[in-house]
Amino acid sequence: MAAEGQAFERPPVRGARLWLYGLVPLVLLGLVLGLFFALGGTGIGKPSGAPPQEELSVERTVLRPGEIEVRVRNNGLDDVSVAQAIVNDAFVSFTGGGAPIGHLESGKLVLSYPWIGGEAYEISLLLSSGTTIATAIEAAVETPEATLSFYGLMALLGTYVGIIPVMLGLLWLPFFRAVGWRWFRFLMAVTVGLLLFLVVEAMLEGIETAQDSAPAFGGALLVFAGALFAYLLLKAADTRLRPEKAKSDGFTGANVALLVAIGIGLHNLSEGLGIGAAYAIGSVAFGTFLVVGFTIQNVTEGLAIVAPLSKSKPQISRLLALGLLAGAPAIVGAWIGSVAFNASLAALLFGVAAGAVVQVAEVIWPALRDSAGRAVNFLSLAGIALGFGILYVTSLFT
Repeated sequence: MAAEGQAFERPPVRGARLWLYGLVPLVLLGLVLGLFFALGGTGIGKPSGAPPQEELSVERTVLRPGEIEVRVRNNGLDDVSVAQAIVNDAFVSFTGGGAPIGHLESGKLVLSYPWIGGEAYEISLLLSSGTTIATAIEAAVETPEATLSFYGLMALLGTYVGIIPVMLGLLWLPFFRAVGWRWFRFLMAVTVGLLLFLVVEAMLEGIETAQDSAPAFGGALLVFAGALFAYLLLKAADTRLRPEKAKSDGFTGANVALLVAIGIGLHNLSEGLGIGAAYAIGSVAFGTFLVVGFTIQNVTEGLAIVAPLSKSKPQISRLLALGLLAGAPAIVGAWIGSVAFNASLAALLFGVAAGAVVQVAEVIWPALRDSAGRAVNFLSLAGIALGFGILYVTSLFT
């Protein structure tokens, strides 16, 4: 049988012939698509009298003295032109938007309007087809300029939200080291519960952001794509970091702590985006509310980092590095959110955070096993529920 199988083996193809084999299907696909479009798409063209497929989403509003800048993106297949702009039932003059905005292209309209600080405004954009696109400003505040002092403020807020609470959470390490093996498994289950809450929170935030402001680039698909990519990337990193014996054992403290810090760092990057965007649109009160809530919530993230290290004696420098890795991305997120916030990018990053944290929870899971090798038991379920509940309660402050 072996000899018979070898008789059907062919020598490998190399060189130009190999590339020819690969390119032929692509060339034929291009010809088929070219024929399709040459025949007018479906071959019958667009039915006469069919309404245009115009969709426009408002990505951001920027307020300056005497004017309101509205940044939009075309989500539909047809070109879009803005015919009129209405603020609180009053027609206003504007610049931009008159030229057609193509599929997935962005546009900027500057509305001349003497807005009053603290007042609420309803903005309606009337498209050339008669479709109306509406957005709201709950409390008008001048949008801060991206000056050096503003960047400094965002860095300070990111430090309050990310670095300080995570560093405080690292102080739980002596407590973890003092508990017995049974309590260690329980606390690891608490860590899994904390991480699972972060997954749910990131996915919900990402899907909401995608559906409300980022339908042009796939909407919720962006969130799931980011989650899948981040999960696979950290899976590859985990395989690379751990030695062969640790791969079979399923748990190593130092490398797991590193992966936890990476996952939490990606999550804090998303939180920083929200804070920076809130301050950028002038919603200082809401931004302050987010800072206080995230600071309270993120203290428990330090717990998730030190839990895998409880059976070792890490150096202070290593702990500080892990804390910075987990907390500092909040500063980067605040900078991006305040200066160049993009709903599609935000949705993608929320997905990335969720996927990364899922992989981290998977790595920690073997540490929950009891003497019989069971990870799912009453002790682990109680710990997961407690961890999930802790972040649920603290999330009520955001």
